[in-house]
Amino acid sequence: MEAYTKVFGILGLLVFVSISEIHRVEGAGECGRSTTPDNEAIKLIPCVSAAKDEKAEVTQNCCTQIEKLGKNPSCLCAVMLSNTAKMSGADPKVAITIPKRCNLANRPIGYKCGPYTLP
Repeated sequence: MEAYTKVFGILGLLVFVSISEIHRVEGAGECGRSTTPDNEAIKLIPCVSAAKDEKAEVTQNCCTQIEKLGKNPSCLCAVMLSNTAKMSGADPKVAITIPKRCNLANRPIGYKCGPYTLP
């Protein structure tokens, strides 16, 4: 009887993991199927100081990454509000000003980013 319990427990776990993997692969998040906002946030390491202090210089490297993310405003917002961004000490009120501070012509002006609006 104990053997059957272990087998059914293992089968149940395998079914659960399989279903979880199927949903993870099929579901596209804000940043697409192949990445997550937390993974994209890591690419914004050059923006950390600019995301903490509105008076800090925004580097060209930061602006290049922001320009790439800005092509998908929902991803940009998800990245700015991600756990990784929070753990880096980024202030969302300051972070949303970075596209404007980079003087990006095609930035998503007025896009609602949670409780914030991109300037």
